[in-house]
Formats: sequence, C-alpha cells, structure tokens
Amino acid sequence: MGSGGEDARLVVSFGEMLIDFVPTISGVSLSEAPGFLKAPGGAPANVAIAVSRLGGRSAFVGKLGDDEFGHMLAGILRSNGVFDAGVTFDSGARTALAFVTLRADGEREFMFYRNPSADMLLHESELNLDLIRRAAVFHYGSISLIAEPCRSAHLKAMEVAKEAGALLSYDPNLRLPLWPSPEEARTQILSIWDQADIVKVSDVELEFLTGDSSVEDEVVMKLWRPTLKLLLVTVGENGCKYYTKDFRGSVESFAVKQVDTTGAGDAFVGALLRKLVEDQSALQDENKLRQVLRFANACGAITTTKKGAIPSLPNEAEVMLLLNKN
Repeated sequence: MGSGGEDARLVVSFGEMLIDFVPTISGVSLSEAPGFLKAPGGAPANVAIAVSRLGGRSAFVGKLGDDEFGHMLAGILRSNGVFDAGVTFDSGARTALAFVTLRADGEREFMFYRNPSADMLLHESELNLDLIRRAAVFHYGSISLIAEPCRSAHLKAMEVAKEAGALLSYDPNLRLPLWPSPEEARTQILSIWDQADIVKVSDVELEFLTGDSSVEDEVVMKLWRPTLKLLLVTVGENGCKYYTKDFRGSVESFAVKQVDTTGAGDAFVGALLRKLVEDQSALQDENKLRQVLRFANACGAITTTKKGAIPSLPNEAEVMLLLNKN
C-alpha cells in the first residue's frame, strides 16, 4: 500500500471533473434562466476535495481539456490541496460542461456538453500508475464507464489499485441523460459491482437498480454481494442505512436549512473515506462505523446549507460544531 505511512492514508479519486453552469436565479428551467454562473464540479473531483478539506490526503486522476476551463479546474484542485499528478490534458477536446438547474418542482434538470469531452478520452497509457498504486482507497463512479477509451482506462486503474492493496470505493452517481439507454446504464453500473469493497447508492439509485421504490432491507439486499465490506444507502434528510457481513442499521442525519443539495452525497463519501483511511477497523466494528457515518451525515448536511458543491464542502471545525450541537 505504497512506501510509507503517508501513503497509507491517501485517497485517490478517478473520473470526471467539469464545469456546472447554474442559473443566476433558482426555480426556473434551463430555457427560462436569464444567465448562468460557472461552478466547478464532477463527483470524483468533489470527493477528492472533500477529503482534503477535512484534513486528509487526496489525489485526482482524470483528463481535462487543454483550455481555459481545464486549467482553471486543475488550479482549483491544487488550491484545495488535492495532488494533481494524475491529471492530463487533451488538446483535441474540450473540458466537459453541464448546465444544471433546480426547477420550481424541485427536480434537477441537466444538459451536458460532451461530444466527446476530454474526460472521455483518457487512455490507459496516460494513467499515472505509480500514483494509483499508492492509494489506500481508490474511489470512482460510473460515468467513466460510458465510452471508450475512458472505460478501459477505468477498468485498468481499478485492477492496478486492487492489486496494490487499496480498498475500492464505488459511488455510481447515476446521470441517465449521459447513457445511451437506461438498460445500458443498469448493465454497466452493475458490471463492476463485485470488484468494490465499499458501495454507496442513493435511494433514487437503489430504485433504479432494483426496480423497487422501497428502501426496506430486503430491497437493499438485492444489491449485496459477498465481496462487499460495506454497502450504504443515503436517504436524503433521513440519513443513511448501512450493511456489512455482520451487522446493519441506520444513522439519522441532522436538521438544517437546505439551500442546495448539490454535492451532499460527495461530501458524505469524502468524509467516510477520510475517516476509513485513518482506521479501517470501523468496517468490522459497528460502534466505530456509526460514529464515522454520523460524521459523514454531518458533512452531507452542512453541504446542503450553501450553494454549489465545492464551495460548500465543510472543514473539520464546521463538522465538529454541528456534531457538538446535536
């Protein structure tokens, strides 16, 4: 697991980083928005920054366009303390863009500009394998499975990380508009399920993958595999449910005034991984795991109180303040 004590706590996040364009006023459709603000995003990058902001060590592996936006995003990683030795640039494709709005009915609406975008063009040969081998935890989503050559790069990176002894962490982060069809999304998302040690899904993703809208244990257990160490289901303001080989349960979230839920799941995952690299025994000790999940829920809750994903990711002092108040 790398060559020293420092590497024993490194979280390496793999996948897409992009720019979300969000309307200057909320509650409108994309076509009605009078203007847009640019907000850096991309779930794997959010997770890397979440880990770093909580005092952990993290790195990001992915591809950006060799353009103003791509270099801006790489700068954001560095300024947030994320090691960027795994970032490459493509001179022939642009950095991915997404227009995102929260409509008046509360539904998020996405429009993506990836035809193809630089992140989809990451080749196996461009992977920083030395960095990946140093990971204590290797984290990824499913968007990088959609198209070649990125899909092969993703599978190779997972294989290298696992061989080096990393824990594999998977948050599918379903974005249906990016997939050719729901069937293809379901098939590909589940195609790498058995390789993960830790899987986190939202209640919406649970329904998509199982075809059942309930979050009862028997539904969740359709996604359980003997290879898993931990399966998590986040249920918004109701906290999360956890499942291991030996125990299961739920941990409540915190009542906060929600402004924007963007990035809450990434904050939750980042906090979880930040704690697990410090002490992996929480995967076998229910009391320890519940403490870790309480911390992760607090991070997710705080993130919903501000606009945008990266700007609202909390530091440890903010989290302790919320934990000590409850």
